[in-house]
Amino acid sequence: MDAFKSAAVANYSDEDLMEYFQNGNEIAFNELVYRYNDRLHNFLYRYTQNHQDCEDLVQETFLRVHKSKQSYERIAKFSTWMYTIALNLAKSMYKKKQRMHKVSIHKDDSDPDDFEMKLEDHNILPDQELHQKLSLEQLEKALMALPADFREVVILRDLQQMTYEEISEKTGIAMGTVKSRINRGRAQIKHLIENYVELGTSF
Repeated sequence: MDAFKSAAVANYSDEDLMEYFQNGNEIAFNELVYRYNDRLHNFLYRYTQNHQDCEDLVQETFLRVHKSKQSYERIAKFSTWMYTIALNLAKSMYKKKQRMHKVSIHKDDSDPDDFEMKLEDHNILPDQELHQKLSLEQLEKALMALPADFREVVILRDLQQMTYEEISEKTGIAMGTVKSRINRGRAQIKHLIENYVELGTSF
């Protein structure tokens, strides 16, 4: 490959940048972080619904990419490889939180500093904006209500706009199963929020 030129970094493909990074160029890695930081956050938020968890997972994902750079092979799309890392980290966090939830679901009445926090929204929204806000909330609730195996593929297809082939490669699930889970997941979402959201073609 030609010598890396930092002035033209935005013109390189993800895969080119990763190859330069494997050869020791940190500027290439910084460009990948710039390209994917927000997209990773949005992807992980759909999975966790917690911005702080997202920030932690994004940082951990990039740390894993940095540490595991030599395990990446150019035959795979960089984004698929990276999202696989992020998804595996999110799954691990979800399992850990499930275990923690069993012992911390209620406040500790013996601790005066432990209290339930109530948040109130004092912003008055116009009817249309309010409806949109409620619709998005219901959509996210419906998405999170899906079984984990359905939610995963629906997020990858409809939010990350991956192809069926990419999803099959990413998850290790057969193509037919991927399509079936996406269709069943979409059907469940429609059923759950039919009175709240008028769905577009993406669902």
